[in-house]
Amino acid sequence: MRPTPGAGQPPKAATHSEFLRTGRISRNRRDWLPEERRYLTYEEVAERTERRLSAAGEKTHERINAVHRAIRFPKIVFSRALSESPHLGYCHVTAARTVFERTPPIHWSFYICNFLAEIGEAEQFFERIRTDYDRMYFAVALDLQPTGEARINRTVRDNGILFRTSDPQEALKNVLILGAPDEALRAILRKL
Repeated sequence: MRPTPGAGQPPKAATHSEFLRTGRISRNRRDWLPEERRYLTYEEVAERTERRLSAAGEKTHERINAVHRAIRFPKIVFSRALSESPHLGYCHVTAARTVFERTPPIHWSFYICNFLAEIGEAEQFFERIRTDYDRMYFAVALDLQPTGEARINRTVRDNGILFRTSDPQEALKNVLILGAPDEALRAILRKL
């Protein structure tokens, strides 16, 4: 019985990983086979998008809860890729209830998107999506139904949007203000 060529040897590394390992670009034509190149399916792109957005949501939740002991949020992290554009998606980070003076309690959720868009008024939640390689942070007021379903409470601030920004520091500040237990702590946070 003759041994098969390459048996007992580890498989040859892909050219791109060889570059990362050594820093050298191989000029040998055999190293650049067209079989190495492949296109990702929509499902694979959506899975990667959701995984990256979930990681961003996890990190954001850690940062929000690390600011002050009096402000804690539940960890409700999940992400979804847009069906028409699987490289775009959003991540739900947390949800809470806020009581402001002279208003009934407001239930709300905080989201991160890897695109910029307008929040729609009707069935289509995101309108005029712009893929400017920017993130969007926003919080929406929720109306909790007796069936357990949550809908956007459009009576709050005319459209249900509590804030919308592309600045992560401003988003952090707004979420902390929403989560502050009293007006004194909110006043301190507004000065930051």
